[in-house]
Amino acid sequence: MEAPAQLKYSEEHIWVRLEGKQAVIGMTDFAQEELGDIVFVELPPQGEALKKGEPFGSVESIKSVTELYAPVSGRVTRTNPGLKDMPGKLNLEPYGEWLAVIEITDPSELDALWDADRYAAAFGDAEEQPEE
Repeated sequence: MEAPAQLKYSEEHIWVRLEGKQAVIGMTDFAQEELGDIVFVELPPQGEALKKGEPFGSVESIKSVTELYAPVSGRVTRTNPGLKDMPGKLNLEPYGEWLAVIEITDPSELDALWDADRYAAAFGDAEEQPEE
């Protein structure tokens, strides 16, 4: 499992890349691997207010539909238009493709996000365990 060091992570498998007062957010490698082939992505409209920990969209795979949870509170300034026609790009480049950009309203919420080492320790070992 890949977890780039420059990103922050939520327990709900969303990565965050800070760009000034904005947070670019996407889905982690672990999440896309667990979901399998992604066939549809539903994202919020520009301008929508998000609250940390609450659903802001969903991802549908051949296995299931999974809600996406906001890693921080803020207002959506952009969503990734390329995911509408090609949602499977999240499988190919989970850290290259992003879901949305959020103007952060409470920067202190960033303190609760995990660094790459903590995220990898919590979720990275699961696939390395031998099956019994």
